[in-house]
Amino acid sequence: MRGRWLGAVVGAALAAWPALAAAPPASSALPAQVDGARLRAADAEPGNWMSVGRTWDEQRFSPLRGIDTANVGRLGLAWYADLDTYRGVEGTPLVVDGVLYNTTPWNITSAYDAATGKRLWTYDPKVPPQFGRKACCDIVSRGLAAWKGKILIATLDGRLIALDARTGEPVWSVDTFAGEPPWSYTITGAPRVFDGKVLIGNGGAELGVRGYVTAYDADTGQKLWRFYTVPGDPSNGPDGAASDSVMPMAAKTWTGRWWEHGGGGTAWDSMVYDPKLKLIYIGVGNGSPWVQKFRSPGGGDNLFLASIVALKADTGEYVWHYQEVPGEQFDSTATQPMILADLDYGGRTVPVIMQAPKDGFFYVLDRRNGKLISAEPFVQTTWASRVDLKTGRPVETPEARYGETPVLLSPGAGGAHNFNPMSYSPQTGLVYFPAVQGFMTFAAAPSFTGGIGTAFAGHEALRKQQAEYADSHLKAWLVAWDPVRARAVWKVPYPRDGSGGTLVTAGGLVFQGTPDKTFAAYDARTGRKLWEAPVQSVPIAGPITYTVRGEQYVAVNAGWGGGLAHVQAAAFRDLKVAPGRLLVFKLGGAAKLPPQKPDDGFPPEPPYVRASEAEIARGGELYAKNCALCHAPLARGGVKDLRRMSPDTHAHFLDIVLGGARAKAGMASFADVLSKEDAEAIHNYLIARAREDWGEMRLKP
Repeated sequence: MRGRWLGAVVGAALAAWPALAAAPPASSALPAQVDGARLRAADAEPGNWMSVGRTWDEQRFSPLRGIDTANVGRLGLAWYADLDTYRGVEGTPLVVDGVLYNTTPWNITSAYDAATGKRLWTYDPKVPPQFGRKACCDIVSRGLAAWKGKILIATLDGRLIALDARTGEPVWSVDTFAGEPPWSYTITGAPRVFDGKVLIGNGGAELGVRGYVTAYDADTGQKLWRFYTVPGDPSNGPDGAASDSVMPMAAKTWTGRWWEHGGGGTAWDSMVYDPKLKLIYIGVGNGSPWVQKFRSPGGGDNLFLASIVALKADTGEYVWHYQEVPGEQFDSTATQPMILADLDYGGRTVPVIMQAPKDGFFYVLDRRNGKLISAEPFVQTTWASRVDLKTGRPVETPEARYGETPVLLSPGAGGAHNFNPMSYSPQTGLVYFPAVQGFMTFAAAPSFTGGIGTAFAGHEALRKQQAEYADSHLKAWLVAWDPVRARAVWKVPYPRDGSGGTLVTAGGLVFQGTPDKTFAAYDARTGRKLWEAPVQSVPIAGPITYTVRGEQYVAVNAGWGGGLAHVQAAAFRDLKVAPGRLLVFKLGGAAKLPPQKPDDGFPPEPPYVRASEAEIARGGELYAKNCALCHAPLARGGVKDLRRMSPDTHAHFLDIVLGGARAKAGMASFADVLSKEDAEAIHNYLIARAREDWGEMRLKP
């Protein structure tokens, strides 16, 4: 279903208290006193992690050397915090002056003593449960911002809230969706603060929205400027926004009545700031709907979909753009992490912006003007054979402009690299990120009836053949990429996809969560694994490192989930995960995790198959139309793997799907689009799919 399950919702005690306050640690008389000067000079305070990427260039490189290649083997758990959720935990914590600030699903935000793990306060913004149905890729939050004694959070339902860093109480709040059509907007990205402004985008392209980014005064919440990433209805005239001057140019690349479906182009994650050039770089997402003939029937590049857009930080005015996938229709977003660096090309220093987006090419651009320097594939790319360096455009394969007959393309909608943060080391000159060689079936629906415009059913024999090929050719690895030579230097293969974001340090280490349910450290120059700790779940988030009273710590959120974390055949039976936790390590740490419960994450045996083949087939068609976007084609994972339903969930299936019994967990009612008979057909289909992958199609005697 398009809604979300919450396996275990945040504990009742926390839900009952909007803020649980306590005194901050003695090291922080004035918590989170972060301003522009401190952020600009973040390297002078390597013991803090004051913004989501540590520095404005978002390199996620730490100058700390206390933990290095020689002593990392002594790393142990210092403390941990239970997060009371089975949902994906994607947030990067902040650490300012001895206090660690963290965010979890539903934007529940907590402060801890960074040395001891003592919880200082927790704030629950009480996001309305129906927003779980609007969030295509889980109810996650990817991070926070700190500014002048405030912690800034951006909630799933569109609020930008400033919390008092000492108490967790709200200081100001604004509705970032106010004044826009009542579309299915959500926010999952982290706010960015620069020069007294806080910038936030949004998501929702899968359900039909028009993307934009907005800058607010970080002290007061006053709206300063807004930039729309795709054009609106030309008959309505200018938007009165910073993007007005460039929207006529963008509109020339669209056809038909695209504005009726929103157009998409949401900036749902990555943004990065260059204080020298006074530019903010926005990563823009996919089209809405996905299939281009339904949103722009005459074709066209559809600006600014799948683009990096540079704006003047003070005013939001357009400066330049580079479009990675013109006329995209593969969910090829340019919203993946971006890094700024100054690279040496034969003695010539060039300020660049780097990105490894979903489409499988690693892009290096001159960030002054958007000129393409290199774009080489880091996985197999069957939608395009190469990127022409003269034109900057991809050379598409015939399959890229797919029709109603399913085609198998790589990368799939999950991408060759997704949200998982990447890092860059000035010492090695390498970029570190998780890569996935994966395939996905794409096909256009016969007609547009809502949603993303693709078909997840039909041509079943061909689809099964393609799924089998995709399963057998799935590969994943941690890659170290040389952006100057445009090639991989080393790779660490993984048995499945789903590994986490990276952190690289001056101690010569790369830290990353692995799909083996471990947290690991690698030699940054060679890729040799130097240390690994079992953590009972998969840390998919970006790690951080910091110091308190001279002692270095490494922290990461471990919480398996997220939009496409489960889309893999292996996930069904052998990945048993514990609930999410915040894990903090130090040299000589001796804390222990509690034993994992025997039933954590283990799929129970499915019920008997009771329905006829015709009824199961009908349920499959309804599932494809209503549920596959969030729970994956063929019910193979997604936000919640519906092959793994418990006996209790099976018993209350109709109450959940039609009655909204788990609305508070994000699974809102579908009674507006499904009848009782429809829901029963979907249930029978899911039972049959679970039985099929369990390996025994047992029928009711």
